[in-house]
Amino acid sequence: MITPFRIDIPQADLDDLADRLARTRWPNELADAGWDYGFPLARLKELAEHWRTGYDWRKHEARLNELPHFTTEIDGQNIHFVHVRSSNPSALPLILTHGWPSSFLDFVDVIEPLSRDFHLVIPSIPGFGFSGPTHERGWDIVRVARAWAELMSRLGYERYGAQGGDFGSGISTALGAAAPEHVVGVHINYLPTRPVADPTIELSESDEARLDKIRQLMANRPPYQALQATTPQTIGYALTDSPVGQLAWIAERFAQWTDPRSPISDERILTEISLYWLTATAASSARLTRETPRRIEPCPVPVGVAVFAHDITQSVRPLAERQYDIRHWSEFDRGGHFPAMEVPDLLAEDIRDFFASLGHPVKTGP
Repeated sequence: MITPFRIDIPQADLDDLADRLARTRWPNELADAGWDYGFPLARLKELAEHWRTGYDWRKHEARLNELPHFTTEIDGQNIHFVHVRSSNPSALPLILTHGWPSSFLDFVDVIEPLSRDFHLVIPSIPGFGFSGPTHERGWDIVRVARAWAELMSRLGYERYGAQGGDFGSGISTALGAAAPEHVVGVHINYLPTRPVADPTIELSESDEARLDKIRQLMANRPPYQALQATTPQTIGYALTDSPVGQLAWIAERFAQWTDPRSPISDERILTEISLYWLTATAASSARLTRETPRRIEPCPVPVGVAVFAHDITQSVRPLAERQYDIRHWSEFDRGGHFPAMEVPDLLAEDIRDFFASLGHPVKTGP
């Protein structure tokens, strides 16, 4: 059963948030700390004060409720999704999947351009936002992909595309592996490529520079990732009890993973963080890092890759082609880890180009 859904956060929860923010117990900071020890105190205080006194959740809630929201139960888990049908009768269905620390909100700015050519399905990953929390072990990216296959079937879509970044990239390729007879292609904007010793693969200087960056990241695993991959419950206590803790945990990712030339507004960041806070899904969303296996079945369907200059890492095509049937590869000198929010025009156009290359008709203009 698919049920219409409307966002309606109880006022008591918003009042509790404001009260907690007003009673924040702040740590000290070294005078010359900058970013050397973590998120700067002055900047976090600025964000927290705006969240408490200037940010209006009800305004954003009303705008989000202009979208068609639904819920359904799959594999014992409540699944929330936005479903926007195109006016184009020949539109290809396309399922868009977010990652961490973001949500379905990532795709708000690409809905209008993409819905000219695609029927859009934009779910919340189990454990995130209105699809959370999860209540049992095993919700890894493969299980999420199988849930997406069931969701698309319930909506009556037999042939469709998939797109995603961050965890959404892994879920989308896992969907291609789980339902290759239904998935026409997968477009991703984040594709980690592990360094491998293979003398048969010729790499450019640019490729080697990218691999050096990947090696450095692998040798110095980010603390947030280590904690979420090992003790998500432990960090969940702090993030679920302290709104400033949740704020710092996520705002730091946006600050470090975004292209400075395409900054995401404080309002947008606070809406993302509010969604995590108001649904109390810090721990359950972190569990996805712990649950997800290191290796999954290879994706047999055509793949398109968009590489953004300021992402956490940049893919190396010769290595990616060892694992995927790459049909489309784009390099952008703008944009970071959240292109649907940073450079929605570039991302939407690249998605269109990829599926057009597979023979699916798309409009070339507005």
